[in-house]
Amino acid sequence: MLLHDTALIYGRYARQILRSRFALLFGVLMPLLHLLFFGPLLTDLPLGEEGSSWQVLVPGLLLQLGLFGALFAGFMIIVETGQGVVERMRVTPVSRLALLLGRVLRDATVFVFQAVLLVLAALVMGLRAPLAGILIGFAFVALLTVSLASLSYALAMKVRSPQEFGPLVNAVSMPSMLLSGLMLPMSLGPAWLDVLSHFVPFRYLVDAMRDAYTGHYTSAHMLYGVLVAVGMTALSVTVGTRVFRTAGA
Repeated sequence: MLLHDTALIYGRYARQILRSRFALLFGVLMPLLHLLFFGPLLTDLPLGEEGSSWQVLVPGLLLQLGLFGALFAGFMIIVETGQGVVERMRVTPVSRLALLLGRVLRDATVFVFQAVLLVLAALVMGLRAPLAGILIGFAFVALLTVSLASLSYALAMKVRSPQEFGPLVNAVSMPSMLLSGLMLPMSLGPAWLDVLSHFVPFRYLVDAMRDAYTGHYTSAHMLYGVLVAVGMTALSVTVGTRVFRTAGA
């Protein structure tokens, strides 16, 4: 029943996004602009990382796509709550876990699709990375999306308006982007900033993806990245499910 209910919710929201193809493509615009206008500036610069500048930049842009997109996913829940959609779903016998999973799996599908478009553009511009590393990167994007979208939906169920939700999300997303080394390796900064960045979970995903793009699949960075990604996903889905079960009850 969980699989059936999840597929039902997933199908409902997948059809919604398919009816808005412009929004589907627009979401990849900002990382693509970074790729086109920022990427060439890094060519031949000493970035302190093994691999080319594209192997440093592209993994960060992929995670940036998941970070910002998934964190703002909760806006839809706020709209649906105001329209009574969420409450009508919750009075049905559909599993509360399915109500969450259907949404976050739709989000993961969308962002992985956008990640594919971004990687194709990067390949045209000069990215060279092993296929296994690229696929591992997509897996990290999916896990990050499921994790952050779950927390975003949970937060959106607790706040009363978009005016409360937006500033809270920005308060998390901007420091996370700056301290995780999404755009440039944290090793380029002062030692204290590099140490501080290790308290940001996304740092471990960035390091793992960059190792994957250079073909290092058994490094310590990869191990830590997998553990953090899986742990965040399990914790976030648990929290999100609990909120769907109790919020407004």
